[in-house]
Amino acid sequence: MAAADEPAELDLGAVLAALADPLRRRVITLLALDSADGDRSCSSFELPVTKATRTHHFRVLREAGLVRQINYGNRSTVALRRADLDARFPGLLDLLVADAPALPDR
Repeated sequence: MAAADEPAELDLGAVLAALADPLRRRVITLLALDSADGDRSCSSFELPVTKATRTHHFRVLREAGLVRQINYGNRSTVALRRADLDARFPGLLDLLVADAPALPDR
């Protein structure tokens, strides 16, 4: 499944399915809290899962259109598609941040 390139192509069902997992929701919430909207190393989220499972989670987020993945040779980073998400689903990111428990990375 290819990620949606345009905001209008973002599918609500795919976005909600990706956000149903608490680890993926945590990743998106942490990215939403970053006002600089920079990219972040996938390993910096310190998810309590194997590397293969972490790769799976980031693939789901990318395919749902929530993040863009940037590859730098032997490492990759992700960046939140904030403008696209805000255009297609206004208030979604604010809701995730408001609903998040206290996060240690905050």
